[in-house]
Amino acid sequence: MNNSLTCDVVVVGAGMVGAASALYAARAGLSVVLVDRGPVAGGTTGAGEGNLLVSDKEPGPELDLALLSGRLWAGLAAEPGVAESVEYEAKGGLVVASAPEGLTALEDLSAAQRAAGVRTTSVAPEQLHDLEPYLAKGLAGGVLYPQDAQVMPTLAAARLVRLARTAGASLRTGWTVTEVLRTRSGAVRGVRTSHGDISTPAVVNAAGTWGGELAALAGVFLPVLPRRGFVLVTEPLPRRVRHKVYAADYVADVASDSAALQTSPVVEGTAAGPVLIGASRERVGFDRSFSLPVARSLAAGATRLFPFLSGVRAMRSYLGFRPYMPDHLPAVGPDARVPGLFHACGHEGAGIGLATGTGHLIAQVLTDRSPDLDLAPFCPDRFPEPSAQPSTEGAL
Repeated sequence: MNNSLTCDVVVVGAGMVGAASALYAARAGLSVVLVDRGPVAGGTTGAGEGNLLVSDKEPGPELDLALLSGRLWAGLAAEPGVAESVEYEAKGGLVVASAPEGLTALEDLSAAQRAAGVRTTSVAPEQLHDLEPYLAKGLAGGVLYPQDAQVMPTLAAARLVRLARTAGASLRTGWTVTEVLRTRSGAVRGVRTSHGDISTPAVVNAAGTWGGELAALAGVFLPVLPRRGFVLVTEPLPRRVRHKVYAADYVADVASDSAALQTSPVVEGTAAGPVLIGASRERVGFDRSFSLPVARSLAAGATRLFPFLSGVRAMRSYLGFRPYMPDHLPAVGPDARVPGLFHACGHEGAGIGLATGTGHLIAQVLTDRSPDLDLAPFCPDRFPEPSAQPSTEGAL
C-alpha cells in the first residue's frame, strides 16, 4: 500500500474528459494524479464514435462549450505527431432532410447556429451528391457543417494522457476510489483508494456515467444516469462516406428526455476503413445485453441514407452508456457544497467533443483564473436534492 502520495489535484476517471482535465491542469503547473479503477478509456470513451460536433447543438451553453472545444482540439491536432496518432479528421458534417418540412426546421436551426458562431452552408438537393456520391436519391436537401471533426476515441484518450504525463502528471490505473476524504469543516483533503490514500486539496470528478456514484462518495447528489447506445461496425471499405452524415431527426433525439428506445441514422467512415453506424438511445440502466431489434433498426436507417450498405457486412457491434443529465448539460466546475470538489461529467454523447473545453475550464478554475465561459449553466448543485441519497455501492 502506498500511503504517502500527495498532489495538487486528483482527477478520477481516465476517459477522454479525465485525460483532458489532467492535461490542462498539468500544463497549468499543477501536480496531477489521474486515477481509474480500470484502464485508460475503459468506459464510455472506448465505446464512442469519436465525434467532435457543433452541428447537433442548439445555441446555448453547450454549443459555446463545443465551439471552444473545437478550437482546442484543432490546437492539439496541430502539435507535432498528434493528428496522426489520434486519427484527427476535420472532415465536416452533413445533415440531410428527407422531406421539405424537415429541411425547413434544419435551415431554421442552422440560421440560429450561424448567429452563435457556427459555420454552415445550405446544400440543395442537386448538390448533395457532389459531397456524398453514394447518398440516397430523393432527399430534400441538407446543411454542411465544416467545423465537425472526428478522432479515434481510445487513441485520442491515450495520447492526451501521454501529453499530460509529459507535462508532469502521473497515472494510476487499477486504483479504485472508495472514499473522498474531507476535513472537519467539510473540505476535500484527499481520496482513499484500493492502493492507499492520496492527499490533495482538490478532486475532479471525471467519472463519466459513474459520476453520480463518485459525487455520493463526497456526500453530494449529482443525477447522472446511463443512456445506452449501440454502434454497428462494417467490414473495411474504400472511402465511400466522406463526412459524418446523419438525418435531421438525430438532433431531436439527442435533446429528448424520453427513456424509450430512439434510433436515427448516423453514418461515417473512418481512417481505418470500417463504416460506423449509429445512433440509438435508451435508458435501461447498465444492461449490457445485445439487442437485435436495435441493430436491425440501425442497419435499416443506414441503408436508407446509403443504399450501398445493404450489400456490406456488419462485422461487429458494441455498446456504451452515455452519462445522461436531466437538462442535457454537463456538470462542469466547483461544487459549492464541498470545497475542493470539482465536476467534469454528465456530457451524455458529447463528452469526446467537449472534453478539451471542459478540461481547459477546469484547469482555469483550479488555478483561480477567470474561466473563458460562464460556468453558471453547468453548476453541479443546480438539481434539487432527492429525499434519499443514492447508493454508493460499487465504488469507483
